[in-house]
Amino acid sequence: MSSKSPPSDSPGRIVARRRSPAGLLCVFALCLASLSYILYWNLTSNVISPTVQNIPLNAQEILTRCASLKMKPGPPSNFLERGTSDRFEEGTPATVIKNATIWTGDKNGTEIVYGDILLDKGIVKAVGHVPRTLMRDTITVDAGGAWVTPGLIDFHSHVGIYSLPALHATFNLNSHKGPVLPWLRTIDAFDTHDDSIELVMAGGVTSMQVLPGSANAIAGQAFMMKLRKTAERSPTSMVIEPPHEIDGSDASSLDPPRWRYLKQAAGENIDLYGNRMDTMWAYRQAYQQASRIKAAQDAYCANAESGLWHLLDAFPESFQYEALVDVLRGRVKVSQHVYETVDIDAIVRLSNEFQFHVDSIHHAAEAWLVPGVLERMWGGPPAIALFSDNYRYKRESYRGSVHAPRVLADHNFTVIMKTDHPALNGRYLLYEAQQAHHYGLPLELALASVTTAPAAAAGLAHRLGTLRTGMDADVVLWDSHPLRLGATPMAVWIDGVAQPLGTQTGVLVGQGKEAPEWREPPKVPDWKRERREAIDWDGLPPLKTEQVSSSVVFTNVSSVFVRGTEGVESLLDSRSGERARGIVVVEGGKIRCAGTGDACSSSLSTDARLIDLEGGVLAPAFISFGSNLGLQEISYEASTGDGFPYDPFAEDVPRFLRDPGGIVQAADALEFQTRNALIAHRAGVTAATSPPQAYFTKPTLVGLSATFRTGAPHALVDGAIIQRISALHYTVRRPDVLLAASETPSISTRIAALRRLLLADADDRGGETQQWFSKAAEGALPLIVDVGSADAMAALLQLKEEVEQKRGTRMRLVFSGAAEAPLLAKEIGKARVGVILTPPRPFPLTWDAKRILPGPPLSNDTALVTLLRNNVLVGIGTSDAAFAAHTRFDLAWATAESNGRVSPEQALGLASVNLERLLGIDQAVQDGDMVAWARGSPLETHSSVVGVASSARGLVDLL
Repeated sequence: MSSKSPPSDSPGRIVARRRSPAGLLCVFALCLASLSYILYWNLTSNVISPTVQNIPLNAQEILTRCASLKMKPGPPSNFLERGTSDRFEEGTPATVIKNATIWTGDKNGTEIVYGDILLDKGIVKAVGHVPRTLMRDTITVDAGGAWVTPGLIDFHSHVGIYSLPALHATFNLNSHKGPVLPWLRTIDAFDTHDDSIELVMAGGVTSMQVLPGSANAIAGQAFMMKLRKTAERSPTSMVIEPPHEIDGSDASSLDPPRWRYLKQAAGENIDLYGNRMDTMWAYRQAYQQASRIKAAQDAYCANAESGLWHLLDAFPESFQYEALVDVLRGRVKVSQHVYETVDIDAIVRLSNEFQFHVDSIHHAAEAWLVPGVLERMWGGPPAIALFSDNYRYKRESYRGSVHAPRVLADHNFTVIMKTDHPALNGRYLLYEAQQAHHYGLPLELALASVTTAPAAAAGLAHRLGTLRTGMDADVVLWDSHPLRLGATPMAVWIDGVAQPLGTQTGVLVGQGKEAPEWREPPKVPDWKRERREAIDWDGLPPLKTEQVSSSVVFTNVSSVFVRGTEGVESLLDSRSGERARGIVVVEGGKIRCAGTGDACSSSLSTDARLIDLEGGVLAPAFISFGSNLGLQEISYEASTGDGFPYDPFAEDVPRFLRDPGGIVQAADALEFQTRNALIAHRAGVTAATSPPQAYFTKPTLVGLSATFRTGAPHALVDGAIIQRISALHYTVRRPDVLLAASETPSISTRIAALRRLLLADADDRGGETQQWFSKAAEGALPLIVDVGSADAMAALLQLKEEVEQKRGTRMRLVFSGAAEAPLLAKEIGKARVGVILTPPRPFPLTWDAKRILPGPPLSNDTALVTLLRNNVLVGIGTSDAAFAAHTRFDLAWATAESNGRVSPEQALGLASVNLERLLGIDQAVQDGDMVAWARGSPLETHSSVVGVASSARGLVDLL
């Protein structure tokens, strides 16, 4: 099957004032011929019939309108010959980027040009060689051999309609006015003051499709937009090739129509209006209505073109359904939210029943399992817009796979990577492509998935997605190869306008990346076996490991890192030239010998299992912190987890508990062998600390977390539960925009309650809750407060000092979340308070996280660097169980964006020894957990886990 997604010269919506001579001549000739025929028909018919046929004064207008209905969207044939972009800002100087390594996107993504690129009048004027005659009065940027790519395109974003920080006044994601709302338009709600805009652009994203949400079957019209704020500062001016009625431009029907965009959704999200059957009926009913309108329009035009003027009344149209009529005419690019096979199949049937093309399906968790179904889409297979690994959080995403992009590419589907911002941070769109490449998507397709592929799917390949003469001047200059983790823009141009990144005001980018390998394409593991197993098992391959209790010998080991008194330390560095010569002997899950050459010959047994690490390393296993890992199988399905604990701030706790706070222990609700836990185990995350929680709830009094082994079969196995009580958890945050403000207590109420709990003496009246808080006040266990605001942290630091003075104790206070912690880094360090950054790369999702330190290219420092510099003990966490397996990537990002100020040992400690110290985990218990990585370190994308050694369990898990 060959992909039928639009080619690079596919039609797009014209915006230039220049008319297409051939197109205009064709339409004019058609209208003239029709009018001549009509005049002749009326003259001759009058000889036979006494009835006079009156030709309306607007006959030409009617015929032109009818002719335009048959035109397909597309640019003029000479579009790339334009001298100036319609988006050009007067006064923008020309820019030449010299000595660049240019990935143009041409030749199926294989073309790389070494040379210069000229940006002028909002377009690319030359690539490779720039004639001297064109280089007058230009700004020169010396790339020094660095990579240049087209600007990235996020094909699924809610920037501007889910504005950050999230507020009720700017929350315009979904409408609850019905299942079918094709008349709604995201442009009417786009917030140009969204803090996301600058952040997303700092990730190299220059264009995006702004879609409505997915709570409706037909959610409304979307728009392709540039992230550059124009001189006009309006949403309209950010739209790429806007429909004439949007920007008030000349709407002459002699112009080819411009592409329009529509968002549809099927599956779980539409439950406000019934079940799946209700959704499909809503679709069929809507498209039947649109079909009737289209048929009436076609009949009207047939009569007009036949000269039957007496049969004409008003042109049949519907302001509500006109977008769906255009869908049926092939003038709208439909983006379809859909996950499961049942819904994919239903949408394919719908497209065939009403004969319209669904241009792209989004999320598509099971698309990789049913390529044959997608091939039956009316008009050809759609492009597939995917997450790299954001799955298993709800039932319909449960069979999603990291291998999906490669499998779909192997079936010749167009693969697009997207973020669904703010579901994922839109700044890290490229991270989605990097992960897809890590799991097997070829390099050229990975880069295309965020450039040429979305441009073609949007019908805008004539101006976006590639770098060649005449294209929009949307360009990114990178500090390293764009598919290397941590690749950061040094400069971004949109329409030839340099965007205001921190690099223009002294922010340093790329320090610590001077080694040549940073500019080379990353190597990746071979996942053929895992990919085949995933397909054979219908998306749910077994996750068991081979357990070896006898001797295991790892050869060709380059390095061994171990837990030390001050953090992660290097035990062995055996690399000699290009060959690793180290050997590590493991018996009963514990390292018995590590050395080079014959150093461990006396420790070798005849029946030892030999594993060649091919230059890999052994390092401490990781711990995941903060999510519901091990407490709920599917986050959106309460029936798969513990359920909803009592919240004493919102309801009365039953008296028979004899505890006014109703405090609970996560250990009582642990679930072993969840897929997220087993996948994390296979990714080197062998332990997790999870506080009691139910998804979509944010209680103030959270409870007591437990630390357990992710690979354990059940709770009764020795070592399965590492620490039954790890910490006491409490929340001090402002109300969430998704929850009614009245449902959550105020900041002051939360801190007042915490003061009362920490200062009161433990007695029977306070119940078990009071006893645990008394222990926290005495420093007997950590108190972890989930907090984002620096102001709330300041109040908590004052409270800590008050409690310690009155009690004469030293509390073990830890801030989790802590987005604004850098603002108080000095004070936090002085107070000896720990911090667990969750997420590791801050994101201003709420008002509590508004004042983040974004890191390069917007600021020199990152939150991590700032805290470490002030002697704060820092760990990293995650709020999503599926992301526990990403821990190694989070650590790689921590080093890459630090400008060389975070060493590999420090990075490894963020998710191992630092968390152990912050949580008080007994290192004697955890000390034996080591992970064997083949072909590299956990901070390198070409490495993969081949074994987990656990002294507590007395064995090695081999993958």
